[in-house]
Amino acid sequence: MSTIAVAATDGMLHFELAMACEIFVRDPTGLADPWYELVVCGAGPVRAGRFHLVPDHGWDRLARADTVIIPAVADVDAPVPPDLLDAVRAAHAAGARLVSLCTGAFVLAAAGVLDGLRATTHWAHTAELAARHPLVDVDPDVLYVDNGDVLASAGKAAAIDLCLHLIRRDHGSTVANAVARRLVVPPHRDGGQAQYVSTPVPARDGHPLADLFGWAMQRLDRPLTVEDLARRANMSSRHLARHFRSATGTTPLQWLSAQRIRRAQELLENTDDSIEAIARAAGMGTATTLRRHFHQSVGVPPDAYRRTFRTAWVGPGI
Repeated sequence: MSTIAVAATDGMLHFELAMACEIFVRDPTGLADPWYELVVCGAGPVRAGRFHLVPDHGWDRLARADTVIIPAVADVDAPVPPDLLDAVRAAHAAGARLVSLCTGAFVLAAAGVLDGLRATTHWAHTAELAARHPLVDVDPDVLYVDNGDVLASAGKAAAIDLCLHLIRRDHGSTVANAVARRLVVPPHRDGGQAQYVSTPVPARDGHPLADLFGWAMQRLDRPLTVEDLARRANMSSRHLARHFRSATGTTPLQWLSAQRIRRAQELLENTDDSIEAIARAAGMGTATTLRRHFHQSVGVPPDAYRRTFRTAWVGPGI
C-alpha cells in the first residue's frame, strides 16, 4: 500500500489540507485495490486557518512516506520550520514523490528540491517565487507541473486537478474519473491534458482557438498537420503557433502528440483492442510508432501500461 503523508504546520491553509485528506483518505470507487494509506504529520498541534489540528504522526513518518503533500501556506514570507525542511529533504532522498499545493511550492523551494525544475504556484505569488528562488523555472500560466517525482499546482481548484492527476497516474483514468464524479468536479479541465499538457484548452466563447481543439480531438485518428490546423483556424501557421503557445504552453504538434498519447491510454485502459488498432485510432499509424512515442511520454510500453491499469481495477471477466 502506498503511503501519502500530508504535512501540517502552523499557518498552512485548511482548504488544501482538508481537500488532500478528503481525496486520499479512502477509495470511494471500489475499483482501486490497494488504495492509499493517508497520514497527517507534524511536530505537534497546529492551527490551519481557523481550525486546530493534531497530527497523528511526527516528521519521521513523513520522511518515510511514498508521497509527501505540502498544502498551501498563508504567509509566503514566514520562515519554514527547519524540521519540516529536513523531513522533506529526507523524503526526497529516500525516493518519495513530493507534491506542493498552491503556495506549498515555497516550502519545496526552500528545501532546494525544486532547483533546476519547472514549478508553479498561485498566480499572485509566481513573481515572488521566481525572484526568491532563481534556480526554479517558475511557470505562471499552468494549472500544475509534473516533473515525475516533484509536482506543483497553482491555486485551490488546480490543487484538486493535481490530486486527481496523481490518482490517474497511480490507478488510471477510470478510477480518477469516478473520484471526480464523487467530488462533482471535472476529471480534468475542458480541453486540458490530465497528465502532460500544462494548461487547459480555453473553452470560453470568442477565443481564437475555441473551436479548433474540439475539431482536432474528433479527428485524432486522421493525419493532421500544422497546416491543417491553421487552415481550420483560418490563420497562418506562425499566427497559430503563437496562439497555441499562449493557450497551452506548447506547440501544435506537441499538443497533438500528447492528445494522441492520452487517447491511447484511454483505449488501453478501457478496451481489449490490439495495440495495432489502438495505434490507428490514436493517429499513431503503427504499433511500432505508438510503442516508441508512448514509452517516451509515459515511461512504460503500452502493454505494460495496460497490465497495470486493467488488472489492478477492472471488474471480473476482463
